[in-house]
Amino acid sequence: MSDILADHDNLLARIRLCFGVDQEMFARDALALIEAYAGYVHLLPATPDNYFRQPGGLLQLGLEVAFYALQGTDAHIFSGQSTISTRRQLEPRWRHATFIGGLCCELHRALASLIVVDADGNEWPAYLTPLATWLAERRVERYFVRWRAQAPEARSLGLFALPHVVQSAVLQNLSAGNTVIVPHLLASVGGLPVYREPNVLDSLVRRSLALVIDRNLKASADRYGSPQFGSHLERYLVDALRRLASAESAWVPNREKSRVWYSSDGLFLLWPQCAADAQALLEADQLPGIPKSADTVLDLLLAAGVAEPRDSSHNTWLIQPPGAKGPLDAIKLTSAAILWSGPEASPHALDGTLVTSLEPARAMAAAAAPAPPPSPRGQLSLLEAVAPDTAAVVSPPPNAPARVSPATEEAAAASIALKAPMRLNPAVRDALGSIVTTLNGDARSAAACTVANGIFVPLAELERRGLQPALAMRALGDLRMLVQADANRPPTTSRDFGGVTTVGLILDPRFVAGLDLATFAIPESPQA
Repeated sequence: MSDILADHDNLLARIRLCFGVDQEMFARDALALIEAYAGYVHLLPATPDNYFRQPGGLLQLGLEVAFYALQGTDAHIFSGQSTISTRRQLEPRWRHATFIGGLCCELHRALASLIVVDADGNEWPAYLTPLATWLAERRVERYFVRWRAQAPEARSLGLFALPHVVQSAVLQNLSAGNTVIVPHLLASVGGLPVYREPNVLDSLVRRSLALVIDRNLKASADRYGSPQFGSHLERYLVDALRRLASAESAWVPNREKSRVWYSSDGLFLLWPQCAADAQALLEADQLPGIPKSADTVLDLLLAAGVAEPRDSSHNTWLIQPPGAKGPLDAIKLTSAAILWSGPEASPHALDGTLVTSLEPARAMAAAAAPAPPPSPRGQLSLLEAVAPDTAAVVSPPPNAPARVSPATEEAAAASIALKAPMRLNPAVRDALGSIVTTLNGDARSAAACTVANGIFVPLAELERRGLQPALAMRALGDLRMLVQADANRPPTTSRDFGGVTTVGLILDPRFVAGLDLATFAIPESPQA
């Protein structure tokens, strides 16, 4: 294992410093576990095309999560209801168990996500022996990884691989003088709930895992292109929904002003109110990379099969709860067991149905309202440059809009919003969505403006929101959401913005809700 671990010497040195023990004790308590883990996962990648996808990615993922989880134990008190002397005895065991939980948190991937075969097609028996042992016994120098198609996440399978990494003597030592450390460790590795008391160990591991994956995704954007941001957050979102359903009074179903409604036609969560609750809970957990947009949260739930869309054009449903003045927007979960599983029984469903085809009154009123007059400042020329050395003056049509006028802003308040495809990178969606939303306010403080053929978005506004312009251009270009004069040249454009010549992108107005498309000179062929 020395060859495999040689690339991680710096990280191993940091882990030893964090343990704060001598070399002999570190070799006994930590290095032996690390070598056993490396022997089991060998050079397997963690994912086929997302985070930690390089050879040895699963090993690196486990080491990094273990380090940050161990580091996080310094700021937490375990067994808070015990005496000081008891806590002093248990503290080293809690730290050791947290390190093991971080190291083995994604061990299930070796069993559930992939198949390893040698050149002759012989398959590695992952339940029976570590990969390094199997390779040595068969004298295999090269092996191949086949990824299981649409393999569901099965974290509980990690418990079957755990004995190959953690010896029984280690578990015996962790259980000395207590009855909670080993159960909490196993619950964390297997993704199982603990009902009697909070699982601080699992909280540290989950937070560390989210941090490590988020950092790897951001680094991968520079090296590999467009990573799948947010795909690792599905488990945290589902966990947040369950925690809210079990602890928040506003989530008690079928009560007056409840956010959760359950009837014979399904389980519904009011949206985006429930998204805001989940986001606040996860931000309190200090999990990095939590989506800021309710649309992004919904996209993740839909992709995970947790929620189901109303139809091909609508992700949300309209429901009419008892006592409500009008239809409400909601999402529909695929099963009530998503919120109420384990010892909690599902609540009694309402008689009748909740789904309605009536549109909310506010939407009908907005549709019936007369269109606002065109902005007097709409007659503006457009200086459009496809590249820094090429510029051309383009005359807009007579009714082409410029920035949103104050009169239009008041009439269209909270109506202009990004309408992007579900597969758009969530990081790009969040940043671009916040920029487009500023068009509802004062035009002088807006972060974008309308031009003859779309929405002009300065690159500087993307950078202010922590998004690399190159990543945004790739993601938007892949979905053909940009308007550009020449497909063979960069999509950037220069124009006057706030009195300064600014470089930016032009977003196709068909991806923005709340605009009159007849006022734009847009291509005839659809962009997506």
